[in-house]
Amino acid sequence: MNWINYLTLACVLLVLTGTTQAQQKKQNQQKKKWADLTIPEVAPKDVICFALYTVHDNTLKLTAQLYPLDEGDSPVVRLEIEKNGQWIEVAKTEVIQPGWTAPFRVEQWDDSRAYNYRVAHGAEARYEGVIRKNPVDKDEIVVAAFTGNSIQPSHGGDISRQDIVENVQKIDADLLFFSGDQVYNHTKHYAAWLKFGREFGEIIKDRPTICLPDDHDAGQPNLWGESGKVSTLRGASDGGYSQPGIYVKEVERAQTSHFPDPVDPHQIGQGIGVWFTNLNWGNIDFAIIEDRKFKTGPAGRVPKQGPRPDHIRNPDYDPSSVDIEGAILLGQRQLAFLDQWVQDWRSAKLKVVLSATIFCGGAHIHGSANGRLHADMDSNGWPQSGRNRALQTLRKGFAFHCAGDQHLATIFQHGVEEHGDAIWSFCVPSIANLYLRWWEPLAPGENREQGAPDYTGDHLDGFNNKVTNYAAANPQKTPAGNLLNTRSAGFGVVRLNTDTREITMECWPRNVDITSPETKQYVGWPRTIEQVDNYAPRSWGDLGTLTFDVEDPVVQLVDSSNGEILYTIRVNGKTFTPKAPLGRAFTVKAGRDEPGKVVSEKVKVGSAPQKITL
Repeated sequence: MNWINYLTLACVLLVLTGTTQAQQKKQNQQKKKWADLTIPEVAPKDVICFALYTVHDNTLKLTAQLYPLDEGDSPVVRLEIEKNGQWIEVAKTEVIQPGWTAPFRVEQWDDSRAYNYRVAHGAEARYEGVIRKNPVDKDEIVVAAFTGNSIQPSHGGDISRQDIVENVQKIDADLLFFSGDQVYNHTKHYAAWLKFGREFGEIIKDRPTICLPDDHDAGQPNLWGESGKVSTLRGASDGGYSQPGIYVKEVERAQTSHFPDPVDPHQIGQGIGVWFTNLNWGNIDFAIIEDRKFKTGPAGRVPKQGPRPDHIRNPDYDPSSVDIEGAILLGQRQLAFLDQWVQDWRSAKLKVVLSATIFCGGAHIHGSANGRLHADMDSNGWPQSGRNRALQTLRKGFAFHCAGDQHLATIFQHGVEEHGDAIWSFCVPSIANLYLRWWEPLAPGENREQGAPDYTGDHLDGFNNKVTNYAAANPQKTPAGNLLNTRSAGFGVVRLNTDTREITMECWPRNVDITSPETKQYVGWPRTIEQVDNYAPRSWGDLGTLTFDVEDPVVQLVDSSNGEILYTIRVNGKTFTPKAPLGRAFTVKAGRDEPGKVVSEKVKVGSAPQKITL
């Protein structure tokens, strides 16, 4: 090579190096901006950032989130409601540090009417909102559902959330559900949580809100809580928590202390509490479960078959080899709660379960368009035995499932013994999509609906779990332009009709007016199912029609041979045609609010109709 070529090459390298350095500098600046969360200084009158609440069983629980108080400021925070034009104090509490939270509890709350409320501190600070009446008189309860509140600028995370706020106000959602990753900063939860409150407080203050702390909220990339053990591996795949217990407790107090009381409040390791419980709102019974806290970590237990202990890259592996004995998903305490919950239909017409993520491996490609991953143990598809136990319980109450975490909106119907024999799940899209995923099976699904995409239909996920896909909002392979919508960002809406017992799933992109006829949802949405679709195996047949002398009784089917409950449901109207497996006999129990009376014995598919007096 002569000196001219050397000089040319040197110039090219200089230009390339300079460009690379400039790009790196810009990326570092963006990264610093993303990570450098600051707590703004506020005037004393603005020291209350936002407030979250729920009302359940005539008990109001509300948590006010404050900015830091100055030394010498009173720690006392007051809760007042407006009656006859006067503000009346109904509770007071002291601010808890670390975290600057002020949890209130008011028993014997009248949920038959709405109240204006305000949180007050000192002489100046006032934060006002509305405690809604329990919407038991509404036929349709509207839930707005979110996940993945990334704040990284390169993925659109720094774009205003005002479009979401305005859309929630337009549809006047009855309940807000944030399924996890409200906070993405792993060391500054408090600062990021205040930012979350500034962005969404306008809608949170006026309606019940459920926030589930997920892995990023707790300060780690993935979470297998393993009952509170201390994680020692990068990525935490050995199970447990990377952050100290005091950090985790602060996160959970900020995000969950306004929940209805936990049903089994015993602490786990490091003194970390639990918050799994249920919320009855508008005659919908919501189970709020912790699908991360008790789950076993895979590292050291499952043979490593990829660059990470939790990622299986080998498509020829034996899925049964990872379904190891002793691996836990929900844990016995939560399963015991759910066993009771699916049978309890007092003041309930529909059952919905809320959790961080769905019960299957809901994506094939992770991170980039060529990042095919055979199986992901961070999903609730693993461990398979735990997944199946959860589904076998939830289907007994015909529970619909809403979750997030996957960064990819999907609709699945799960299967255990056969395809389609368990509950439906709606995974909502991320508010801003940091880490892309695609549902892209290598072979077309079986039993697809006419005209449906090849990726729909009956499949096996990477753990050989039976799943039926009905929709997937796959992002563009080379996202460009609109950083949010080409990355399939958005939010979900679930409409729960207590009159028809229909459930409608909607999946909306960002920065649109969802009330406009011109606005289109992601492909595959909306979709409406019936309550009974959550447990209606294709192989079942009809028992004889039951006609009752009362409206909407609770009916339970019990296997006559072993006493095992098949399912419990509140009937819609006076007639009900139960479905059941062929060749088995059942005892039918019924009652106005609980199945306390045996009304028929040893009925089988094809039995004669019956008239029943309760």
